[in-house]
Formats: sequence, structure tokens, C-alpha cells
Amino acid sequence: MLRDRLVLLMVLFLAFCQAAQSQEGNRILSKVADLQLQFFNKVSQRATKLNDQVTRQSEKYLRKFAKQEARLQRKLQQVDSTAVNQLFNETSNQQYQALLDKMKDTAAGIEAVEYLPNVDSLKSCLSFLQQNSQLLANGKEVTDKVNNSLRQVQQLQSKLQQTEQIKEYVRQRKQLIKETLESYTGLPKSITKSYQEIGKEFYYYSQQVQEYKEILNDPERMQRKLIGLLRELPAFKDFMASHSALANLFSLPGNYSSPDMTGLQTRFQVQQVVQNQIAAGGPNAAQMVQQNIQAAQAKLNELKDKLNKLGAGGEDMDMPDFKPNNQKRKSFLRRLEYGTNLQTAKANGFFPTTTDVGLSVGYKLNDKSTVGVGASYKVGWGKNINNIAITSEGVGLRSYLDMRIKKSFYASGGFEYNYQPLNVNGSLPPPSGGGRGEAAPWKQSGLLGISKIISLRSKMFKKTKAQLLWDFLSYQQVPRTQAIKFRIGYAF
Repeated sequence: MLRDRLVLLMVLFLAFCQAAQSQEGNRILSKVADLQLQFFNKVSQRATKLNDQVTRQSEKYLRKFAKQEARLQRKLQQVDSTAVNQLFNETSNQQYQALLDKMKDTAAGIEAVEYLPNVDSLKSCLSFLQQNSQLLANGKEVTDKVNNSLRQVQQLQSKLQQTEQIKEYVRQRKQLIKETLESYTGLPKSITKSYQEIGKEFYYYSQQVQEYKEILNDPERMQRKLIGLLRELPAFKDFMASHSALANLFSLPGNYSSPDMTGLQTRFQVQQVVQNQIAAGGPNAAQMVQQNIQAAQAKLNELKDKLNKLGAGGEDMDMPDFKPNNQKRKSFLRRLEYGTNLQTAKANGFFPTTTDVGLSVGYKLNDKSTVGVGASYKVGWGKNINNIAITSEGVGLRSYLDMRIKKSFYASGGFEYNYQPLNVNGSLPPPSGGGRGEAAPWKQSGLLGISKIISLRSKMFKKTKAQLLWDFLSYQQVPRTQAIKFRIGYAF
């Protein structure tokens, strides 16, 4: 009797666990279904955008490389026409054109060999949903979006692999040209300059490709959420274990225990040897091994950082023989810098105490210089503490240039137009204080000064900028305005 009750309790417990797992699975699938349409649209849009950018930039640089070689060929023709004809022949021109045509071909497929963790997870996620269509909502519509997203990601991987072929070909051409030039002495500077231009463009192209890889390998919030949900499904875990690029790279062959693998140690055997060696070293051996491992890890991280600074993540070991502009690898929008600032002026006989609230957008010319434009709105606060009144006192148009002098100090300059009517009815009073010239609502400001970037711990105000500026045109204004201006601003 007792035995029958135990069996019944066991059956009920298993049934309860099964029901709980089923409910959990249904909950996960419901959340997956809610994310599907937005996720697939974002993946397609992102992959398509990057695909267009990679294609456009590769075509641009390929044409540059071909033109630079043609220019160098014309200059070398005057030195040694025979060697030039061997170096610059029809084959090299045809190869540039072939690479250009292949980059334009949307149907060209090349197997990707570089491992990008985020791309591997994304492809595995799309492939899993493609093979498990029962998890997809809205039937054929979502299935088509899955297929399109997967195709776009695979095509983008193929394009990135084509960029590696372009880089390898240009690297070989650079080496051949370098060896040819080294065989001559006293070459004109124009020839060496042309060769240096090829190296410069090659460096910037490598950096641009690396930028696209970093963008592609940075998962978006929605992607992280969907993959996080899928990882809760046992079926997806099994799929990743056998279909991801990393699993294929490190998976053991099926005949691992066959005679062909004789002599290879298993992971368990290696662990046993390590444990035996540690045990033989005494009571402090484990601590010493841990310290050595930590030291080795720190050294590896240091070497990794150095490699990441060489070329495109260490893949291009050609060190540039010029000072590179790291902003050239960024798109136009990513070179923009937005900011705001505040400036207060004390009251005088004509104007109340005012605060200028400015907004600006700057374009980074290089790592040291930024040029930009902006606008400001002038708020009045009244004459003094006993006479407070909030009023609208005018607007302004601004332009500026910042150039880094040393570390966080910048030389700043700018030209501004500020509009501030002198009377409420818009009429202009006669000149004040015997000054020369007519008073006017629009006033010019020419600014020179110094800026300091203050790094605060707050993420929002990390790039706080304090500016001390001299308005050298203030002495010509009627009525005369404040010559020394102090501004505090924030860059986003």
C-alpha cells in the first residue's frame, strides 16, 4: 500500500515538473514572438546599411589606389621605362577592375574566415529560427523576414571577406613598389611622396574596414534580449553546441578514440597531470600557480592591447610612417559633436543681467581640431536682486574653432552675430556716453581665448568645457558690451 502511494506521488511530481517546464517554455516563446518582427526589421536594416557603406567605401578606395598607381607610373616613366612597364602592366589594372566588379556583385559569395562573436550568435539565432519555423508568429510573413535577414547578414560577411582580399592585394602591390623604388638612388621627392600617399590611403581603408567590423560586432539591446530568451530553450542550446562557428572550430571529431588519434591526451588526462604536479609541490604550490596564471594573464592582456594599436586590430602590422587622423575612419555623423553652454553678463545702463543659453554642433576635422556652428538665446533676469524680471533679450548666431594645445587645453576662437533690441518698441536711442557710431540691434563679436576640458565622474557631464574668451570687437560696439566672457559648457 505504501509502495503504491509512493509511486503515485512520484508520477504526480513528474507531471507537475513537466507542466511547469511546458508553461515556462510557452512563456519564453510568447516573449520571442513579441520581439520577432521588430528584431528582423532591425537586423535587415542594419545589415543593408553596413553592406552599402562597405561597398561604397571599398569602391572609393579601389579607384584611389588605381589612380595613385597610374600617377606613380607616369613619374617613374622618366626614370626607368623598362622597369616601370614590368611593374605597372595590364594585369595589375585588370586586377583592380576585377576586385571592383566583385565588390559590386551582390550575388558574389565568399566564405567568411574571420570569427566575429556577435555575428556568429546572430547567424546561429537566425538559422535556428529558420529551421524551427513553428516558433515563428504570423507564418509565412515572418519566415520570409528570417530568410531575408539571414541572407543580408551572410552577404555582409561575404563583403567583409572581400575587403580582406582587397587589402591583401594592395599590400602586395605596396611591397613590390617599395622594392622597386629601393633599387634607385636620388629619386625625386614627388615619387616618394606618391608612394607614401598609397600607404596613407591603405592605412585609412584598413581602419575604415575595422570600424565596420566593430559596429557589426556590437550587439543591439533587442538582439541581446532575443538571444537571451532563446538561450533558455534547451533546443537552442543544443543547436548552438553543434552549429555555431566556435563549436565547429573546437568540436572533437567523432572518431576521437580511433587508432588514428592514438597518442593524443584527453582533457581529463591533462587535468590529472596538472593536479599531480601541484600536489607534489607542497601546500603553497596551488597559490603560486594561481599567482603565475594571473601574471601571465596580465601580460597577455598587455600584449593584446599593443596588438590592437597596430593597424586594424593587429591584423595589419604595417606601422604608418605618418601621423594618422583617426577621425577619417568614422562616418560623417559619428564625427559630429553636440554641445551646450551658458554665459552670464552683468547689468548695465541699457541691458539687464542676462544669460546666454547656447547650442552647438561641431565637426571633428582631426583628433585635435573641431569646427562648428551654433545658436544662442538670451534670457534677461532684471536689473538687480530687488528688481527681478524674466525677459527675452535676443538671439545669437555663432561659429567656432577649437584646436588642442596640450592634453585638455585648447585654443579657441570664433565669430558671432548677436541680436539685442535696445527698446521694447524696437526704436534705437542715440549713442550713449559720447561713444562714436550708431547703436544697432545686431552686434559682431570676435572671440579669442582658451578652453579646458574637465573630466567629471558623472557620465552625463564627462566632457565639461570651461572657456575664458576675449571679445576684441566689443570696444567698437555701441553701447559697449562686456569684453571678457566666461562660458561653461557640456559636450555630448
